[in-house]
Amino acid sequence: MSTTTTSTTTRTRRRGGRSSLREIRSKHVEKMLPGLTRGLPLTEPMDEDQIKRIDNESMRILEEVGVMFRDPIALNQWREAGAEVEGELVKIDRGLIKELISSIPTELTYHARNPQNNVELGGRHSIFVPMTGAPFMRDLEDKRRWPTLNDLGDFHKLAHMLPALHSTAHHIVEPMDHPVAHRHLRITYSSMKHSDKTFMGMTSSGKNAQDVMKMCAILFGEEFMQTHPVTTGNINGNSPLVWDETMLGAMRAFAEYNQPVLCSPFVLGGANTPASVVPAVVQLNAEALSGLAYTQLVRKGTPAIYGHYLSTVSMASGAPMAGTPEISLMNFMIGQMARFYDVPWRTSNTLGGAKTFDAQAGYESAMTMNAVLMSGANYIWHSAGWNEAGMHCSMAKFVVDADMCGMGYRMAEGPRWDDFDEALAAVRDVGPAGHYLGHSHTMENFQRAFYMPKLFDNNSIEQWQAEGSKEITERALAYAKTLLSEYQEPKLDDAKNDELLDFVARREQEIPAVDALNESH
Repeated sequence: MSTTTTSTTTRTRRRGGRSSLREIRSKHVEKMLPGLTRGLPLTEPMDEDQIKRIDNESMRILEEVGVMFRDPIALNQWREAGAEVEGELVKIDRGLIKELISSIPTELTYHARNPQNNVELGGRHSIFVPMTGAPFMRDLEDKRRWPTLNDLGDFHKLAHMLPALHSTAHHIVEPMDHPVAHRHLRITYSSMKHSDKTFMGMTSSGKNAQDVMKMCAILFGEEFMQTHPVTTGNINGNSPLVWDETMLGAMRAFAEYNQPVLCSPFVLGGANTPASVVPAVVQLNAEALSGLAYTQLVRKGTPAIYGHYLSTVSMASGAPMAGTPEISLMNFMIGQMARFYDVPWRTSNTLGGAKTFDAQAGYESAMTMNAVLMSGANYIWHSAGWNEAGMHCSMAKFVVDADMCGMGYRMAEGPRWDDFDEALAAVRDVGPAGHYLGHSHTMENFQRAFYMPKLFDNNSIEQWQAEGSKEITERALAYAKTLLSEYQEPKLDDAKNDELLDFVARREQEIPAVDALNESH
C-alpha cells in the first residue's frame, strides 16, 4: 500500500472515529446501568481493636443508658423478648441484640416492574437513588418555588431516563398542590406510573405505609411481595436514642409484606450527638442496632438496612453542613461497622448546602460522593438534586449529579482487564509517532474506554464561546428539557393501572383532606 493510500485511509478512519464519538455524546441513553458491583479497595481507617471498641461502647449504651421506644406495641414486644422495659425506656442485652440482627439478610435483590431493572444490594453491590423530601425546587428556568405533582412527575421521568440512577425514590419534591393527607397516594402512583425502575415507599405514618403496601400488592401481587423485595421504606430515628410510634408503625407495615426498611438515625453531629467524630459514631451505631434488632422482633428474616443521615453542625451558626471531612470519616467508620455486623447499609450522596447550583454545591457533592464510594455504601440515597441542606431539589443539579454518579460508578468498578491483550496489540500496530483514533481497537472500545460526561464542557474556549459561552446550569437545564421532551412512558398494564387509580380515588374519599398550602406552613 502506498504512503498516500495509507494516509488517506487513516484520515477516513479518523474522521469516522470522531463522527462516532460525537454521535455517542449527543445520544440520550435511556437504558439503566446495571447495579454497581464495586471493584476498588475500601477506605477503612479503624483497626480490629477500634471496631470492637465501637461495638462494645455501643452495646454499653444499649444495656446501661437504653433507647426510648415511644410505642406501646414495640414496648410489649421488647418486654416479651426479655429486654428491660421501664416506661418507654428499653435496655437491651448485647446478646439479644446480636441474636436478633443475625437473621437480617446480608444481600437482597430489588425486583422492578421491568425485570431488566432488577438490582442487587449488599456486599459489593450498590445502587444510586435520587434525593427526596424537598419542600422547594429550582425549576427548568432555575427559579426557586413550591413544587406541584406535575413537577414530581417530571423528576420521576428524569430518574427513569438517567442511566446511573437505579430508582425513582418517592417524594423527590413535595407536591404542594395536593393535601398532605393524600400525598402518599399520588406520590406512590407517580413513582409507579412514570418509571419501571424500583422505587421507595412512603413511611409518613403507619396507615400511609399500609396504603403503599396495598398499592405495591396491586402492582406486583401480595404473594410475590412476601418473597421478593420491590420497594424500600425509610424509618428515621430521633437522635439521641429515640424511636417514635409513627416510624415504628410504618416499619411494621413494611415487615408485614416482608419489604426492606432503612433504619436511619438522623444525625446532626454536635447538636444531637457528641461534638466528636468517634463518640458520635458510637451513639449512631447504638441507635441503628436497636432499630435493626426491632425489625427482627416484628418479623424474623425481614430485610433491613443499617441506615443513617449524616450532617455536622456549624459551631458558629448551628446550621447543618455538608461535604465536611468529619462526615467522610464517619462514613468510612460506619461502613466498617455495618460489615462487622454483616448487614447492608445506607448513606447519603451529593449533599450540599449551597443556595444555587454553584461551585460550593459542586465541591460539597464531589467530596461527599468520593467518600461514599470509598466507604462501600450499598444504598446510596440522595444521589441527585440535593441542595440548600435538602430544602430544594434543583433540576439542573439533578441531571448533573446523575452524570457524576455515572463517573463514580465507572471509578468504583475498578480497572478493566478484559481487553488487555487486544489493546497491547494495538501498540504494536500503531508503533512510534502514530495515533490510535482510527485503530480497530479504539473503534470497538471508545464508547466505554473513558467516561464522557454529557454536561461538562471540555472544548477549547474558542469553541465554547462560539456555542454561546454557556455555563453548566444553562447546559444542564437545556439537557433536562430535552430529556423530558423525549420521554416515553413505560406503560402500566391497563388493568393494574385502573385498579391503582380506583384505590387512590377510594382512599382520597376516605381520608379527610386538609388544604395543602395551609398545612405546609
